[in-house]
This record gives sequence, structure tokens and C-alpha cells, in this order.
Amino acid sequence: MSTSPKKVLSDKVGLLLGGIGIVLFAGTLPGTRLAVVDIEPLFLTAARATIAGCAGVLVLMVMRRSLPSRANLLRCLIAGVFTVLLFPLFAALAMMTVPASHGGVVLGILPLATTAAATVLADERPSLGFWLASAAGAVLVLIFMIRHSGVEAVGWGDLFLLCTVIAGAAGYTYSARATAHLPGWEVISWSVVIFLPLSLVCAVLLWPADIAAIRWPSWSGLLYVGLVSQYFSFFVYNAAMAITGVARIAQLLLLQPFVIFGLAFLVNGEPIELETLAFAGGVVAIVVIGQRMRVTRGTSMLQRR
Repeated sequence: MSTSPKKVLSDKVGLLLGGIGIVLFAGTLPGTRLAVVDIEPLFLTAARATIAGCAGVLVLMVMRRSLPSRANLLRCLIAGVFTVLLFPLFAALAMMTVPASHGGVVLGILPLATTAAATVLADERPSLGFWLASAAGAVLVLIFMIRHSGVEAVGWGDLFLLCTVIAGAAGYTYSARATAHLPGWEVISWSVVIFLPLSLVCAVLLWPADIAAIRWPSWSGLLYVGLVSQYFSFFVYNAAMAITGVARIAQLLLLQPFVIFGLAFLVNGEPIELETLAFAGGVVAIVVIGQRMRVTRGTSMLQRR
């Protein structure tokens, strides 16, 4: 059966939104690494959730959204446990001991982990070809990152990064499941608002004794991860997963390490080597191949109830 033009257009829109989301997410580890220079991980986690929660309250008020049903609030709560609490906390703890580039080595397996989570939690059934393309892309990204920055002995930072991968995969998948019932922007908005009372109390209790000692680069890192990584990036990413599926959009995460290097070139003036471009070309080719592989989606993800 041929794919309808409407479905093709819809998938292209989903991939475009997913790509925008990847670019926004790419600044998460660098922003976190910048913030933890002066800010403790626990306060950083509470503060970024508080910033996102306040933004969520404003957006929901402006959009005049009524309180969702108890079932939908529960879905947002579950998604928020991973996206608002666990992922930021583990990422902050990891960035205390390992550089952001090293984090890319472990996060290279996030697309594969998200595909596995979508299979278990979101009733998606990727074909063998899709699995092979995802695995090949993950291996290629890992090889590149290892060649670029090296891999030290496994320590607490690496273990926290593995926990970050698990939390991220589960968070993306549960967020996508919730988008079957609510718009993607509303899912993340209610997720951060639900945790706002807790995050606000924790932020006050964990308030640094010498707040004036925190330098502006750390504040800028906090502001980025609070407004962009924690909140607005999920607007487009949740919408992309709802349109195209968790597994297909997760595969775009293979491009994230290369986006990080691109941002480093534009912002920090770091040179991009020919080897980087070669690996990036290989990953793009794998993503294109993977997008042509079949992924069967359950009915719960295809229609909003």
C-alpha cells in the first residue's frame, strides 16, 4: 500500500519539529556544565524546575486552559517524574565530574534506549531494519565521540550519565503517550506546574548562602536549562513525537552530538575537523535509511482520546 501524500507531509512536519527540538536540547549538557561551576546540582535541579513551572503557569493562564482530567494529570505527573526531576538531577550530578563532550559518549545510546522504551511503553513495533539502523548509528556516534574526547575509567559521572539516558528515554516515551490525550505543549506545561510547589520549596531550602558569588555564566546556564531545555524545547519535541512517533523522532537524537559541536564552533570558536564532517555525513545517511524502515504504531498513539 502506498503512503498518502497527506501522511508524507505530516511525517515531514514531524521530522522538522523533531530537528528543531534536537537543536534546542543540544545545549542542555553544555548549559548544565556551565551552571554547576557555581551552582550545586540539587539547587540547580530545583531552580530550573521552578523557572519552568513559573513559565508553565503563565502559558496556561494566557491560553486559558482548564484543569485536565485526573487521568491526564496522572499522565503528566508520570512524564514529569522523568523529565522534570530525574533527568535534570542525574545530568547535573554527572556534569560535576565529567565534561559535556564526555557526556556525549554515553548519550550516544539515548536514541536506542528511547526506541526500546517506545517498544515497551508506547506500543510501537520497529522493524528489524529500523533496529539495525539505530544500533549502527549509536555505534558510529560512540566511535566518533571516543575518538574525539577519549574515554576514561568508568566513574560516578558515567553511572549518573547512564541514569540520565534511562530517565530521558522513559521521559520522552511517557510524554509521547500523554500527547495522545493532550497537546504536546500542554503536557509539558502541566508536568512542570504539577512539580512547581515542590521545586519552589526545595529551591528556597537549598538557596545558596552566598548567592552573589554565582557568576553570570552560571546564571545564563541555569536560565537556558530552565526555560529552553526544561520547557520550551518540549513544545516542538512532544508535537514531533505525536505526529511521527517516538522511535522515528528518537532516531534524530543521533545527530545531537554533532549539533553540539556546531554550536561550539559558532559560540566558542572551536574548529570543526574534517573527520567530524565525515562522521556527521555517515550519521545523516544512517538516519535517512532508518526513516525509510517500517515502524508500526499502536492505535493509542495514533488518535487523541
